[in-house]
Amino acid sequence: MMKKLLLALGATMTLTSAMAWPTKPVTIVVPFPPGGSTDLIARALQPKLQEKFGGTFVVDNKPGATGTIGATQVVRSAPDGHTLFVSSLGPFVIAPHLFKVTYDAVKDFDYISVAVQAPNVLVVPAASPHKSLADVLAFQKANPNKMTFASSGNGSSDHLTAELFWQQTNTSGVHVPYKGGGPVMTDLLGNQVDSSFMNINTAMPQITAGKLRALTITSAQRSPLLPDVPTLQELGVQQANVQSWQAVAGPKGMPADLKNQLQAAIKDALNDPAIKSRLLELGFEVVANTPEQFTAFQAAEFARWKALIENRKIKVD
Repeated sequence: MMKKLLLALGATMTLTSAMAWPTKPVTIVVPFPPGGSTDLIARALQPKLQEKFGGTFVVDNKPGATGTIGATQVVRSAPDGHTLFVSSLGPFVIAPHLFKVTYDAVKDFDYISVAVQAPNVLVVPAASPHKSLADVLAFQKANPNKMTFASSGNGSSDHLTAELFWQQTNTSGVHVPYKGGGPVMTDLLGNQVDSSFMNINTAMPQITAGKLRALTITSAQRSPLLPDVPTLQELGVQQANVQSWQAVAGPKGMPADLKNQLQAAIKDALNDPAIKSRLLELGFEVVANTPEQFTAFQAAEFARWKALIENRKIKVD
């Protein structure tokens, strides 16, 4: 009888605790400047979470050090649900293999949900002689280390996608890192660089305008935005499926019931017809998986990029 009473009391306390949250403003840390894809996802979630749970939710942009400054702030916060982290994959699965970070990406976060994902697209300027992936492969094999592949920075998703592509096709190119996606686009359109594995939502406006040509896409299936563009897998390049993703996490030690409630609210918010329609227009696919699924996914992604970085001997100064 006493055991049943204690269990019931525990359940009641958990429910009461969950119902009392939030008791102060909730800070949603975004480790990048305003206006980017990650910031867009955070600002789509903010009003929906505020509406669902009450209280005040505030987006706090903390850019710097490839997202690790914001990540450090989060892991040092109390795990009471009043600090959340909306980030791309970088701080979770790439930066720890390239930089000296002040957190353990596997142990110091509670992973709540992968919000969205989007593939990368291999694009070339409209004036490029390369009309297909076969053209690119033929050129690279005949001219090793001649074709340039621009990225938004060392260790970025577009950089590592190029490295994975070279690994899987036994070819080589020249990586040209920039400080952000804006300069990449400028030089692509100006024919200063040959190509880039650009995120689909960045590339689509210029593809639609006819200024960039899409040759292949890194998702497992074709994108509804680019139904005529084949996947790498279709073209015989195996194990090169890549998705860029944005996700929600918190500091380690958050109550399990709160994580589950947040995941459910995130899923509802992203599947709101108006929000989902806009995300699809931008090339995002809603994921909204569970804390357990995200935790397993993070571990797999962490191991995958670690292996690639070590195999390719990628270093970042």
